[in-house]
Amino acid sequence: MRSYVPKKDEISREWLVVDASNKVLGRLATEVARVLRGKHKPEYTPHLDTGDFVIVLNAGKIAVTGRKMEDKLYYRHSGYPGGLKVETLRERLDKYPERVIRSAVWGMLPKNRLGRQLLRKLKVYAGPEHPHQAQLPKTMTL
Repeated sequence: MRSYVPKKDEISREWLVVDASNKVLGRLATEVARVLRGKHKPEYTPHLDTGDFVIVLNAGKIAVTGRKMEDKLYYRHSGYPGGLKVETLRERLDKYPERVIRSAVWGMLPKNRLGRQLLRKLKVYAGPEHPHQAQLPKTMTL
């Protein structure tokens, strides 16, 4: 028996809106990654982009469990000697709340061309407003 592979015109994409207020970061990221990947659809194929677009609102109001606000660290390096920069989750949420959710979702996607293509379909906003009204997004509950 042959495997079913959907053709390009058979793949339909929707726009889904997720409100991140008081949602736990990891649980939200897993559901968003699942929808971006397309695993919720019957025509899911691992090597194709069959997923939907996801708009995440209120990224600054995300919740975490335990002491992660102080203990979870984000590292980056300038490439120069002594150029290691360390930032806690609380500091990153204050400055760039969109990057917290984006990096959590990126950790759950494949690290190749397909993963980068999927990440472009994720739109994250710190507040309750977004500029994608023309796409007629549907509200998704998690």
